[in-house]
Amino acid sequence: MTGTMNLRSRAQLLGCVLGLRSLALVLWGIPGARALDNGLAMTPTMGWLHWERFMCNTDCEEDPDSCVSEKLFMQMADLMDSEGWRDVGYEYLCIDDCWMAPQRDSKGRLQADPKRFPGGIRRLADYVHGKGLKLGIYADVGKLTCAGFPGSYGYYDIDAKTFADWGVDLLKFDGCHFDTLVDLADGYKYMSLALNRTGRSIVYSCEWPLYMMPFRKIILGAGLVVRWLSSHVPLGVCQFGSRVRTWHRLARHAVPNYTEVREYCNHWRNFADIYDAWQSVKSVLDWTSSNQEKIVDAAGPGGWNDPDMLVIGNFGLSWDQQITQMALWAIMAAPLFMSNDLRQISPQAKALLQDKDVIAINQDPLGKQGYRLRKEDNIEVWERPLSDFAWAVAMVNLQEIGGPRFHTISLASLGGGLACLPACLITELLPVKGKLGFYEWTSSLKLRINPTGTVLLRLDRTN
Repeated sequence: MTGTMNLRSRAQLLGCVLGLRSLALVLWGIPGARALDNGLAMTPTMGWLHWERFMCNTDCEEDPDSCVSEKLFMQMADLMDSEGWRDVGYEYLCIDDCWMAPQRDSKGRLQADPKRFPGGIRRLADYVHGKGLKLGIYADVGKLTCAGFPGSYGYYDIDAKTFADWGVDLLKFDGCHFDTLVDLADGYKYMSLALNRTGRSIVYSCEWPLYMMPFRKIILGAGLVVRWLSSHVPLGVCQFGSRVRTWHRLARHAVPNYTEVREYCNHWRNFADIYDAWQSVKSVLDWTSSNQEKIVDAAGPGGWNDPDMLVIGNFGLSWDQQITQMALWAIMAAPLFMSNDLRQISPQAKALLQDKDVIAINQDPLGKQGYRLRKEDNIEVWERPLSDFAWAVAMVNLQEIGGPRFHTISLASLGGGLACLPACLITELLPVKGKLGFYEWTSSLKLRINPTGTVLLRLDRTN
């Protein structure tokens, strides 16, 4: 009887396993949301962007090595070519704000500052292309850029054609100095279409959702004021009911429609600019996990949520915090744009940024963004489905006092029960690379995590 029951239990377990694996095949095959149809950014874009490290430094007399200039970008192109950056996937060399002259030319076209970019953008693009790289450039949907240079409002077609004529391969389109939410949305849509009409393949990086957020907060705040007045001012003095309804209607319009955003943009910013500090990185992760139900499903081949630049190799993050940023940007399927000085980067930071196993997770062709699975006692567990039924798992220790902590995780809790079904090979990728061995579905795994650090794992299922 015992033998019969054991056979029955094993048969039931096998049936459960086969059923779950069949479900996994269905789930892995579900396509993502419709993306911008330009054939670009099928995996998250990788490259280098000047903004966080070099900002709007235009004083080349005082600071010739760090000002926003042709010289800076040519030096970075040289290093991306010679130091292995291009070979691991960092392909785009991107100019941010402050490259322009203060006025357009006589034909209404944008022009580079003639002193800092004496050869113009066309010559710089040729130089970058000669290194096997691609050039990115910056413009703004509004009347001015964030730093006060000429914006693209009213010039979308001219600017798109200018960028194409110069040989630009990526446009970062900022969102300062617009008048209304309608102008913001129409501008981002129009520029997307204008870029496609040029016939040149240009990755389109938007900040559309980011600039909708302040409007939503203002509108909801005003709505609360009107609601309070409607309940405290006697009837007959003012009629507030219709105004309350108006404010709530406006607030709904200020919520990003990610299906629409994805149809026009290859990637899009959702949150404030990152800066070289743990608090900033942590804020990005907090916002992402708090809003993951809205944004995760929007990501996929051709369109990605952009949590902003990698600040690894600068001054503000500890080594463990740099590991955390690299690991979580891989889990989030984020565009990987470094903003650092490649002339001065440490060998340790360079090795982290060029880690092929971590980059492989970021670039996984399945194209599904990861998410936070749970948080307990200042330990967060994040996971991401990968191709070939593999999973990436990151465990983050958010505690900023004391020493390393141990955390035990049930493998059956990962990937909706599928990550290690019926067994898996677990490899630690960060902070130390090594195979941890084969584990069964019912096993637990105990790991040691440094304060503000992360352990990044890859789980490959075995038959």
